[in-house]
Amino acid sequence: MAISGHLRRTSGSCGCGVFVPGKMLGFDVNHVCGHLRTMVGRAGVHILLLALAGGVSAARSEVVEVRFGAPEPYAEGRSFGAIGPYVSIKGIAKGELDPTDDRNKVIVGLEKAPLNARGMVEYETDIHILRPADMSKGSGRLLYEAPNRGNKVLMLRLHNSRAGQAKVNDAKTAADVGEVPFAFERGYTLVWSGWDEVSAGNGRLSIRLPVATENGKEIVRRVRDEIQIGTRGAADMQVARLAYTAAHADTKAAKLVYRDGANGARVEIPSDKWRFESDRSIRLLPEGTKFKPLRIYEAWYDAKNPKVTGIGFAATRDVMSFLRYVEKDTNGNVNPLAGTVRYAMGFGVSLSGRYLRHHVELGMNADEKDRRVFDGVLAHTGGIGKVFANELFSHAGRTATQHEDRQYPENWFPFAFATSSDAMTGKTGSLFLGADSNPLVISTNTSTEYWQKGASLLTTDPAGTRDLDDHSKARTYFITGTQHVGNFNTPSSPGSCAMPRNPHDAYPAIRALLVALDEWISTGKAPPPSRVPRIADGTAVPFEQFRLPKIPGLVAPPGDNKISVAADWVDPPQTSEAIYGSRLPTVDADGNETSGIRLPDQAVPLGTFTGWNVYKGVEADLCDRDGAYLPFAKTKAEREANGDTRLSLEERYGSKGAYAARIKAVADELVANRLLLPSDAEVYVKTAIEAKGF
Repeated sequence: MAISGHLRRTSGSCGCGVFVPGKMLGFDVNHVCGHLRTMVGRAGVHILLLALAGGVSAARSEVVEVRFGAPEPYAEGRSFGAIGPYVSIKGIAKGELDPTDDRNKVIVGLEKAPLNARGMVEYETDIHILRPADMSKGSGRLLYEAPNRGNKVLMLRLHNSRAGQAKVNDAKTAADVGEVPFAFERGYTLVWSGWDEVSAGNGRLSIRLPVATENGKEIVRRVRDEIQIGTRGAADMQVARLAYTAAHADTKAAKLVYRDGANGARVEIPSDKWRFESDRSIRLLPEGTKFKPLRIYEAWYDAKNPKVTGIGFAATRDVMSFLRYVEKDTNGNVNPLAGTVRYAMGFGVSLSGRYLRHHVELGMNADEKDRRVFDGVLAHTGGIGKVFANELFSHAGRTATQHEDRQYPENWFPFAFATSSDAMTGKTGSLFLGADSNPLVISTNTSTEYWQKGASLLTTDPAGTRDLDDHSKARTYFITGTQHVGNFNTPSSPGSCAMPRNPHDAYPAIRALLVALDEWISTGKAPPPSRVPRIADGTAVPFEQFRLPKIPGLVAPPGDNKISVAADWVDPPQTSEAIYGSRLPTVDADGNETSGIRLPDQAVPLGTFTGWNVYKGVEADLCDRDGAYLPFAKTKAEREANGDTRLSLEERYGSKGAYAARIKAVADELVANRLLLPSDAEVYVKTAIEAKGF
C-alpha cells in the first residue's frame, strides 16, 4: 500500500495514535488509518506478549558499524585562537533500521526495502568531522550542518570563505576556511553526514539507499519531471538530464511539453521531435536543437527502481545519536567523539533548513531510547517548507518558487511551531510533536522567503488573518532586505534577472543568533523576542496592499508566489483555488522593509534592497530566489533629473562622517539586543568609514 510522505500527528487525525497521511495523493485517511491500526495493533500486541514471555528481544535501529580514517591536520594546521588547530576525520557509518519500529513507520516505502538476515533494512552514509586537535580545548558543542545537495554551505556563508564550493567541501588550505572562522574560534566540533543520495565528486557527502520493490518485483510508476533551462540549469543545452530512471525509451508512451512562464499554456512536443538519449536523459530532435532558456519543460514517463529516500532522516538521527551517546560500534570501532559532546545543534540553509524542519515534524529528534538528537536547531531560509524526500520517486533537490518546481510537494500544513488550525484541510497541529525530545528552534528568513516561500505563515494562522504567539521553544526572525542566498560574496550583477541583484549579507545576524541558540540550550537564557512582520502592527500585508515608491529602473513585481494546498505532483491542476493567506513585509518611502532585524546597512541604507526580482524577458515571473538593489542618487540634482523620489546621499547624510556615526549607533543597539556580535559591529563601522560615493 503506497502512502504519501506528508505525515503528521494532529488532532485532526483519526485518533489511532499513529502517523496519518495527508490527502495529497487522494488516499482516504480513515481507511489508511484503520489499515495501520490493524497492522500496528496486532503486531504490537503479538510482539509485546512474546517479549513478556522472554521469547524475543527488542529490535534495534541504530548505527551498527563505523569506519573512520586517522585524524589529519586540517587547513594546513591553521590555529584558531585559544582553541588551536583542528583535525579532519572522514568515515562511513553503516546503519540498520527495523521496519516494524513505530519510529521508522513514518519512512515511506521502508516495508518495501530488502531485509538482511536479522530482518533489518541497511544503509550506508558518509561522515566528515572537524574537531579541535586537543579536545580539552573544545567547547563541548557539536554543530551538525545538514548538507545541501551533498555540499557544505557553512564555510561559504557563515565563515566568509571565497574558496568556492568544491574547495570548501574538502578544504586543504588555511584560506579555504574563510575570513571569519566563527565556529572554530568558539571551539565547536563540526559534523556532516549524507542524507540525500547525490552524485559523487567534489567532496560531496552522500548516502547509499536500498531500492524499493513490490513483493520482490520491480516498481514502475508514472512520474512528472520538470526541467529548468537557464535558471537553475545551464542555458545552452541539447541534452537534459532526468531525475528518474526511465523504464523504457518509447516516446509515444511518454509526453514532453513546454510552458512559457509559470502560468503559460502547456504545448506538447510531438513524440518524433524528441527521444530518450539514455535512461536518464532526453534530447530534442533533430539533433542540434537546443532547449530554450527560461522555458519550463515537463516530461511524463514511466520510471523504475525508486530508492527509499526517507531513510535519510533516520540516518541523521542515528548517526547523531551514535556520536553523542555511544562509545563503540558493535565491532568495537571507537567513536572519535565519545564522551566529548555536551550539547548538539543542527544548522541548515535553504534545502537543509527545510530538511531540519521536516526532521522535527517526523519525530526524528528522538533516538531509539528517546534521547534528544539535537538540543537546538537553526534553520535559515527554509520558509514554511519541508523536503520532497519521503516518498517513492521523490526528489529532494526540488525547491518550489513562482517559476520553478512550484507544483512539487514542499509546503504542507502544519507550517508553524505554534499550534494552529487549517480550515482547508480540517487539521489542527504544530511541527512539534508535544514530546520532551523537541529541540529549541530558531527560524530565520530573508525577504525572498516572504515573496517566494510563504514565510509569513510561520507566525500567522494559515488564513493569514491573525498573528500567532510564539511557542515557548521557538523563535522566528526576519533578516530585512536580503535575498535568499544573501552573503558577503553575493554578486550584484543582474544574471538572468531584469534588475541588479541584492548583495546584502544576512550572516552577521545568523552568527549572533547561533550564539543565542548556544546560550539557550546550555544555560536556559532565552534568545531575543521574535522579530517578524506582524498583522497587528500593519507591517504584514497581502500583495494587493503592497505599495512601492517611484524608483528609476524598478520593474514592479507581478505578485508573490501563492502557497496552495498540496496536490498530486504527477498530475497537478493548472491552477488552485485553495490558497493560503501569506503576507508580505511593508516598505518605507525608500522601498526598504520596516520590520525584522534591520542590520546597520539596512537601517542606514545606501539604496533600496528587495528580496524579489523578475526574469529578464519573462517579467510576469519572479526571478527564482534573487532580490534587487537600486542605489540612491549621490546628489539632489541627480535625483531630480532621474525623477527619483528617494532622498539622495547628499540630502540624507550630508557627509561620510555623519553616515558612519549613524551606522555605529545602529550597530551598538543591535549588539545590546544580542542580534549582532561586537566583532561584526566593528566591521560595519570600519566599512562605513571607508565607504565610497560621498
